[in-house]
Amino acid sequence: MSLITTRNLGRALLPAVLALVLGVGGCGRGGGSEQPPEPGDRAVARVQDETIWTSDVKREAVAQGLVGEGEPLDPTSDLFRRVLDEVIDQKLLAREAERRGLDNSALAQRRLAATRERILGDMLVETVVNGEITERKVAELYQEQLRLAQTSEEIRSRLILSRTREEAEAVVGILAQGAAFEAVAAQSSIDDATRYSGGDLGYRTLDVMPEAYANALRDKPAGSTVGPFQTEGGWAVLRVEDRRRETPPTLEQARPQIVRYLTYEGVRQLLEQLRGKAEVEVMLNGDPRSPEPASAPVNPPAGVAPAAKAPSAPARPASPAAPAKAP
Repeated sequence: MSLITTRNLGRALLPAVLALVLGVGGCGRGGGSEQPPEPGDRAVARVQDETIWTSDVKREAVAQGLVGEGEPLDPTSDLFRRVLDEVIDQKLLAREAERRGLDNSALAQRRLAATRERILGDMLVETVVNGEITERKVAELYQEQLRLAQTSEEIRSRLILSRTREEAEAVVGILAQGAAFEAVAAQSSIDDATRYSGGDLGYRTLDVMPEAYANALRDKPAGSTVGPFQTEGGWAVLRVEDRRRETPPTLEQARPQIVRYLTYEGVRQLLEQLRGKAEVEVMLNGDPRSPEPASAPVNPPAGVAPAAKAPSAPARPASPAAPAKAP
């Protein structure tokens, strides 16, 4: 599994289904109750006859991606005050829109209805999908990935990238005379992302390297000089520094990525069930068809791979010649 950092276990991460659009919630009157909407909630402002609670500010911060779901937001912080001001502004704008009767138009009603549907869909996912992601499922998938990680190898290499084959062959000649690879890289390589670190590409597995690099390094032992061979960026000469078994992350490091995968799978299955029960007809150019779930494609979204690839330790920043593991 190719793993990506997320900010918490319960946050729904499939964008089309789980887009949190509470930032437009100021268009309605849903946060003005005098009763705390959540246990331990605290009133932090009042706009005319509407109360704003700490949970209202927190939801807006989550919607903007300023904090993650479940992360604390200190009411005394500058961030909280800034988001509170934005919530107040939203309510003032919404009140003025209502005073002018803008909420009565057909377009406004459809947009408000669409917002309501998105929020209800998000709440369904939180209730149905996230509730089924247990510690046992997370641990089982983690153990499966550990087993796969035992067969994965990382290679540490260095790069000298030249514009032409002739320049690359000249580099090989200089290295053959005993010149230090790091010094030649710093002086001659055209890859600015690595030349100042002696061409160091760090540890990477073959599956995340460009094909030309992977093919060149596949069976080469530590200490080998490989190349020149042509790549998209020029002609490459590589030095194999080390080969080792891939070091998997800990359970805590892998947890957000595993939860993301389980969330995706849960949403996909839920949408398949719902579409199987419903009559869905899409008419494009007069041609009706029954589409796949738009928010749960057959292939996982970027950053979420099926449970067939071991979790990886955090990758180093990528150079143009050797990108880090794709999220």
